[in-house]
Amino acid sequence: MTFISDMLALIAGLPRPLLVLATGALVLGECTIGLGFLVPGEAGLLIASAAVTDLRFFLVLAATVAVCAAVGDNIGFLLGRRYRLKMRETKLVRKLGQHHWDRAGSLLRRWGIGAVLLGRFLPVVRTLMPAAAGASGMSYPRFVLSSLVGAAAWSATHVGIGWAAGASAKYVESMLGRASWVLAIAIVLVGVGVWAYKRRRPQGQVVTEPQSEAIDTAA
Repeated sequence: MTFISDMLALIAGLPRPLLVLATGALVLGECTIGLGFLVPGEAGLLIASAAVTDLRFFLVLAATVAVCAAVGDNIGFLLGRRYRLKMRETKLVRKLGQHHWDRAGSLLRRWGIGAVLLGRFLPVVRTLMPAAAGASGMSYPRFVLSSLVGAAAWSATHVGIGWAAGASAKYVESMLGRASWVLAIAIVLVGVGVWAYKRRRPQGQVVTEPQSEAIDTAA
């Protein structure tokens, strides 16, 4: 087995409930303002999704991730509603980047609840968008609806990508395994052919040169 196969086998070997809970926790941490810059939720989600092997596990993992992402969004929204525009000057937002906060606000002014859907697919903005929505005064029912739809779409997309990547990695490695044998045989055959050619060539030269010398002497 190759390195990729070993890693996929290690992940797939984890108990599925533990894998689902760990992935959900990573996503919740990333989507909750205050933890978004510490927790690699998206990367962890893609890695865990590579262990998906059937539709049932896909649905369970995608649903769990969507719920955790929506919960994280709600925490951020409530914080934004409580502290309003003061959040932009907090140490947390400065660390994440005030330009990301401004970008989230700009998207909200332009697209409304559509910005919550769009922001779900933008790194860092994904963490700040719910708080920015709360600070902007967006109604909670509208936010919840857009958050749930965005979380479901984001979750299904990333779990699907991870599933496809895991299956593709195994397929590519199996093809490379077969191709390596073909390549090795081809290299051996080429090497034998070159060796045989070089071995025969000097012998022909040795036979020809004495004959020419004998003809010259006789003349």
